[in-house]
Formats: sequence, C-alpha cells, structure tokens
Amino acid sequence: MSSLFSTVRLGPHTLSHRIVMAPLTRMRAATDDIPGELMVEYYSQRASQGGLIIAEATPVSVRGNGYQGAPGVYDDRQIAGWKKVVDAVHAKGARIFLQLFHAGRQSHQDLQPGGGAPLAPSALPFDGRSYTREGWQVASPARAMTLEDISVAIEEFREAARRALAAGFDGVEIHGANGYLVDQFLQDGSNQRTDNYGGSVENRARFLLEVTAAAASVVGTDRVGVRLAPSGGFGGMFDSDPNATFSYAVSQLDTLGLAYLHVIEPRVAGGQTVKEDGGVVAARHFRTIFKGPIIAAGGFTAASAATVIADGDADLVAFGRDFIANPDLPHRVKHQLPLNPYNRDTFYGGDHRGYIDYPFVTKATTVA
Repeated sequence: MSSLFSTVRLGPHTLSHRIVMAPLTRMRAATDDIPGELMVEYYSQRASQGGLIIAEATPVSVRGNGYQGAPGVYDDRQIAGWKKVVDAVHAKGARIFLQLFHAGRQSHQDLQPGGGAPLAPSALPFDGRSYTREGWQVASPARAMTLEDISVAIEEFREAARRALAAGFDGVEIHGANGYLVDQFLQDGSNQRTDNYGGSVENRARFLLEVTAAAASVVGTDRVGVRLAPSGGFGGMFDSDPNATFSYAVSQLDTLGLAYLHVIEPRVAGGQTVKEDGGVVAARHFRTIFKGPIIAAGGFTAASAATVIADGDADLVAFGRDFIANPDLPHRVKHQLPLNPYNRDTFYGGDHRGYIDYPFVTKATTVA
C-alpha cells in the first residue's frame, strides 16, 4: 500500500496520502438546504490528516436542484452552515473541495420555483428520476434553455464558487458527469442545439469550459477540479463519438492549469460487467492528454487503487461506498484492516442511521 501513502501535490495543497473521499449525495441538509450539525459530524468523522474530501454535489441554484434534502450553495445564508463543515474538516488536518452542480433535466417541477419546467440544453424525452418531498418521481419534462438562461447559469456557478470561498473551502469541483447539466451540454445524445452551444464538439464543450472559467475567476484555476464520466450512461447519457468528445474537452481543460481531473471509470465495457477491482481505462487514456493530477474513481479496492497509483495511471483514487461505511477508511487501508459493509437502504435521505453511526476501528484522526 506504500503508493497510496506518499505525498502528492494538488494545486497549492500538499496531501500526505492519495485516498480521496468521493462526492456522495446523501440528502441530509437542514431547513432551507443549509448544512446542519448532522453534516458537520459526518464530514468531520471522515477527515484524516493530509487527506482530501470532495463534498457532495451541491446545487448552484434553486433551479439546479434534483434531490430534496441536498445542501445548497445558492444563498448566502448557506455559507455559515458550510463553514462549520469546513472548519471541522480543517481541524482534523484535511482539505475539502465543494462539488458544484446543476441537475438540469434531472429534476422535477416540485423542486422548481413556481412549479416550472426543469432546464436542459434541449427539450428531449427523459425517463430519469428525481427525489422530491413525495419520494422518487419521474423527472418533469424539461424546456430548452435560452441564451439568457445559459448566461444566468454560468453566473450561478461563479456565485456558488464565491460562496464556497467565503465558507473556507480549499477549492471547488465542477460536476461534469452523471448526466447533469454540464454533461448534458457536452454529449450529443442530450444536446441537439444548433447555436453556439450545440452541434460541433467545440460548441458542446463551450458550457463546460465557460462554467469552469467562471469558477476559476473566483477561486483561481489551481483550486478548481472537473469531474467527467466518459463512459457513464447514468441519466440517460450517450454520445455518438465519446472518444472524440471527451478527448477534446480534456485537451481544453488541460490548458487551464486546473488542480485536477476527476475521471469516473466505466463499470461496464463491451456489454460485459467489469469486475470491481479491474484496472483503469479512462484515466490511462486521459493521462496522455491531461498533464495535471488525475483522480480515478469507480469500484476500486485498496489493492487495485495501490496498483493504479504505482503504475502511474492516476495520482489519487476516490472511494465512495467504502467511505460511507468506514469513516476511518485511510487508517483501515494502511493497516489492511477489514471494512464495515455498507447499507444501500440508508444512502439517500433519512437521519443519523447509516450516516454517522458506522463504527470506527480507532478514533485516531491520522492514518498512522
């Protein structure tokens, strides 16, 4: 495991190990989408000396929410709640980035101001689901964004980055994966526009690049990461030429001097399920295009993560489900201790159960 426990530079930050807590939607915010004490405890538990946490997908606007109970960063009133989370993580010697997202068409009219239609690059049929006060519901039909809508959304990302900086976050991550708004613009299966934001790959990547630049204008390019899923089908996503689309997008992101590129590895290739401890595909490809640090995510075990780092295919590895169930995951990995099993039934929404009650092996806040 030695490759996982070596230092690595991420923008202006030096990390002492390479196990990253992935951004995980948990839907435990308090009233008005403000992070409460439950979230403070959750993130504090999972902070380790010299480690990195990427906080959950956080809507940059009311219109950008697709999950009832998700914390927001669209209102100045939410800054104080996030500051408590950040301060608790920093007290453990860890770094924390905030993932900024807009759900786009993956939303429901019950979550929209005035019961309006969700926004999307194009008004295409979509049978995905959104989480509302009434539980999981099929997403409402979306309307195509006007150029003014696009301009407003870009500014919402900029303002969200400002609030993240005010809360003390060490950086922000643009969520360009999982079929949310940025991903919807990028892939031609969801973008059938004929203006400057549709058609060619250059046009379809424009929204991603402008959103990233907007956030960077506030926090600095070396404090911005971007997450992509070149093989992901979540949210009904597909592209006619994903290799060309994502290679172009990554090549343009590479020119910005970002903190990192966060790549979700495919779980399925060629119609066959990829075993969870399989090697990397996407990160290895983008390594030839993106010169900065790469975080790989998607079904890694401790052993396969160590191999990926040792082989040089990625610089860090993000863990999701195992971090949910093991607040002291880096300690367990370093000492090759057994992991707690996770309970999927408590992943989304609820109370403290399945959130802050998973047992520690040790209360130590380091990975020593």
